[in-house]
Amino acid sequence: MAREFQRGHKAKISDLTPGTDLYVGVQIAGPGLSFDISCFGLDANEQLSDDRYFIFFNQPKSPEESIQLLGAQSGDTESFRVTLDRIPAHIHKLSFTATVDGAGQMSQVGPGYIRIVAGGEEVVRYAFTGSEFSTERAVMLGDFYLKDVWRFAAVGQGFDGGLEALLKNFGGEVAEETPAAAPPQAATPSFAPPAQAAPAPSFGAPAAPQAPQAPQAPQPAPSFGAPPAPAPAPQMHAAPTIVAPMTPPGGTVPPPPAPAPYGQPGQQQPPQPQFGQVPGQAPTPYGQPAPAPYGQPAPAPYGQQPGGMPPGQPGMPMPGGAPQAAGAGLQAALQPYKETATGQRWTPQNQQLMRVDLSMGGTPVLARQGSMVMYQGKIDFSYKGAGFAGRMVGNATGQEMQLMRCTGRGQVFLAEEGSHLHSIELQGDGICVSAENVLAFDETLQYEVRRIEGHGIPGGALFTMQFQGSGTIVVKTHGVPVVLPVTPTTFADCNAVVAWSSASQVIISSQVRLRRNAYPGHSGETVNLQFRGAPGNFIVVQPYEV
Repeated sequence: MAREFQRGHKAKISDLTPGTDLYVGVQIAGPGLSFDISCFGLDANEQLSDDRYFIFFNQPKSPEESIQLLGAQSGDTESFRVTLDRIPAHIHKLSFTATVDGAGQMSQVGPGYIRIVAGGEEVVRYAFTGSEFSTERAVMLGDFYLKDVWRFAAVGQGFDGGLEALLKNFGGEVAEETPAAAPPQAATPSFAPPAQAAPAPSFGAPAAPQAPQAPQAPQPAPSFGAPPAPAPAPQMHAAPTIVAPMTPPGGTVPPPPAPAPYGQPGQQQPPQPQFGQVPGQAPTPYGQPAPAPYGQPAPAPYGQQPGGMPPGQPGMPMPGGAPQAAGAGLQAALQPYKETATGQRWTPQNQQLMRVDLSMGGTPVLARQGSMVMYQGKIDFSYKGAGFAGRMVGNATGQEMQLMRCTGRGQVFLAEEGSHLHSIELQGDGICVSAENVLAFDETLQYEVRRIEGHGIPGGALFTMQFQGSGTIVVKTHGVPVVLPVTPTTFADCNAVVAWSSASQVIISSQVRLRRNAYPGHSGETVNLQFRGAPGNFIVVQPYEV
């Protein structure tokens, strides 16, 4: 079963499939639009240092054929063959992009996706729509990148320019005339194995399935195989499969589809009833009550009696009548509080509760001791010590974190004293957060104590925690915070500020004394921090002072 990725989601290729000979399909379309779909092979500095690894319509394959452009097939607008174990050592990233050819914008495209298929079976899909973009004319869809092992990231980042601007962004040059191509070929390579490779029966788009068949015996590593071709008259813009329920247009429940064998194009497996949902009833989005069965009144809000129902408890006999059924009212009351599943590693269940799925990514999580409120699956919780040096630094700076290490496969729910929780994903950048405001973070992140210089306070400095790398950190606040851009005149109370971008310059203002009410007429404010930095830097402030 294919895993559904959201924008920014990453995973090791080995966690998705043991195969390294992969099919990459891109589906994108819009009324009156045509697209150029390309792959950029980038070096360690994310530059196109070798233009032979710019794979597009005029250069359909790399020199050793580790990257090949296959053309439109199996419902995909464009497709590629990527053989990871043949990619040369100087290539560290493959960036798959789509650009508008001619006039148009990415906001005009319909539902699309980028997917990975191994051995004829789809293993991951990242879906997107035009509503995620505005005036951009290009989009970076997804990346294969080398970080000790090959990984895949769903990017979904718009780009203002077209193909030429995207090429210049990656360090390439646009020739005035048609660039010299490889030796003349009779035609663009069709869907066939490379010349030096032994013929592989699975290397080809299989015929449309006639009837459900038993799966073949699994191979040690799936060989390359394109996905099954859809049945006649396929829907070119079929809605992507997602984990979370979607509200139909207008908020109405659509009629059930006509019966058809499961697995045929355009058909979806009937969803299993969620917790608190009547079997056969369409799922409703989080926070909305379930629709009432036909002929019955809609359920009343939680804690209120349904309209027309006399006072009394559900299930208790009423004067002159049969006992009332408690099922519908109970299910309607619990429906707004059911678990939210989005297919992401970190998912907020509400403002005060965060769920992390350890089955995704295979990375342990470090969380504040005692923050687990429940878990599902096989999870191991162990003490995470800071060591002697870490304890000494923590005691001296006040930035000490008592952590536990969460490993295994399952879901862990985290909360602390009703604080508002916010997940922040870092992609190689950094953020400064006080240790008091950290609830949990991926173990892949590096963290250290950072010193803030200043005058007029004991020790001459304040301290904070700086997090860097790739992963997610969950920050807790008192109330709903506000994010402000850094300007030359940005000041914040050090007891109210929660976090700021690590590129900001922070100094302690000496205009306000440390001790409150130090003398008659004092304002009562504590130490102020002044922030400076280039455009793009920010601070996060909570409506609360410690």
